[in-house]
Amino acid sequence: MKIEIQNQGFSAEINSLGAELTRLDQNNFNYIWTVDKAFWDKTSPVLFPVVGKLKNDSYTIDDGLFSLSRHGFARDFDFEVHQKTENSVTFSLRENPQTLLHYPFAFELQIGYTLLQNTLVIEYFITNNAAGKMPFSIGAHPAFTIDGAFEDYALVFENDQELLRHELENGLFSGKTSAILLQDKTLPLHYSLFEKDALVFKKLKSKYLTILKNNNPFLKVTFGNFPSLGIWTKPDAPFLCIEPWQGYADAADANGAIFEKEGILVLDQGQTYKASFAIEML
Repeated sequence: MKIEIQNQGFSAEINSLGAELTRLDQNNFNYIWTVDKAFWDKTSPVLFPVVGKLKNDSYTIDDGLFSLSRHGFARDFDFEVHQKTENSVTFSLRENPQTLLHYPFAFELQIGYTLLQNTLVIEYFITNNAAGKMPFSIGAHPAFTIDGAFEDYALVFENDQELLRHELENGLFSGKTSAILLQDKTLPLHYSLFEKDALVFKKLKSKYLTILKNNNPFLKVTFGNFPSLGIWTKPDAPFLCIEPWQGYADAADANGAIFEKEGILVLDQGQTYKASFAIEML
């Protein structure tokens, strides 16, 4: 089911399957890329209860072994519409027999989308309804339209002059890092940046970045309280993903214990975690 929200000439469409953003329009231009399965079959999947790949696609709790695919399962389930107004909608997902096989916790994940003039605010509320502590990660994965040549685009970071990239090998952190020097806080885009998978930055000084097209502001993505960021595309693909994360993939030498996983968050029983980010159309 597709849900549309609108506000003063701007509109957004969200699919209840995965609570996935599929359109973000201004003057009939969609800032979210249109799916071409030759490249990728998603537009903006929600990453929960893990971000990235687990070693051996599994994790342990005490003596129990559980399987969980890359980025978790939230994108695969139909969310209920919890609340709807003209310019906002909130979706809800709770545990079910299928999720409990892979993630043995009672939870509620609410995702809110609100259009405020030219800005879409996305909010996440994760509640632990289980008895005891609950580990989790949460992340966004919006793919933005590249209209024209990829090299016409650049990223301008709020405060960073140099980025520390944590390198991936087969989806896991290899332990290697490399520095990316910016030109006046600016990263010109070219596909060769992504030859070794996504750019992953575990920590940034910046709280937002601006996408430029031909040196003109195109979009602004504000990360809010997400400390980590992934940036990704595929060779020759007409999209760029800007991914605010709370959590990230396993290291190649990870021991698999989910409560010891680097970047994992842990909620006490009855506790709710809140996070948000925003996409501003410029």
